[in-house]
Amino acid sequence: MPPPRPSRRPAAVVPAPEIEVRRSARRRRTVSAYRDGDRTVVMIPARMTRAEERHWVALMVERLAKQDQRRRPGDEELLARARELSRRYLGGRAKPASVRWVTNQGSRWGSCTPVDASIRLSTRMQGMPAWVVDYVLVHELAHLLVTGHGPRFWAAVEGYPRSERARGYLEGVAAAAGLDIAADVDG
Repeated sequence: MPPPRPSRRPAAVVPAPEIEVRRSARRRRTVSAYRDGDRTVVMIPARMTRAEERHWVALMVERLAKQDQRRRPGDEELLARARELSRRYLGGRAKPASVRWVTNQGSRWGSCTPVDASIRLSTRMQGMPAWVVDYVLVHELAHLLVTGHGPRFWAAVEGYPRSERARGYLEGVAAAAGLDIAADVDG
């Protein structure tokens, strides 16, 4: 039997994440890192050697990746969270069949199809604070109970204690990024 032929398709090239190291003469012992868009910024003391820099950059990138993983629950975790939020704030009346992240939500934070009880959240929300994601979930769960954005709908959503704060957060994110995304979550 002849050996298998190599694939004619080129291997997918995954670009390395951009990492910016900022050295500071004022920084003595601490190392910190944060995300700035697609870039990771690592701040270190100026006196560190290149070997120490490599060690700390690798460590901080790993820590940020773990932090991102905690902030970006998978679809199963989203479904479990939605069921818990329904129980806690909507008396368990909203029963989502599926909750998933989607990339095609350009003008909204989330959407809901009551017929099949499916909820979709924009991947733009990945990495946002959990209480903001929870608000959007409660908003979409309320649509499983009440269509439209009338008084009954808003009364259900307002059961979530951080709803006003979350709406403000989403408005701020949209304004800062120049996004045309409605403040009421789903347009």
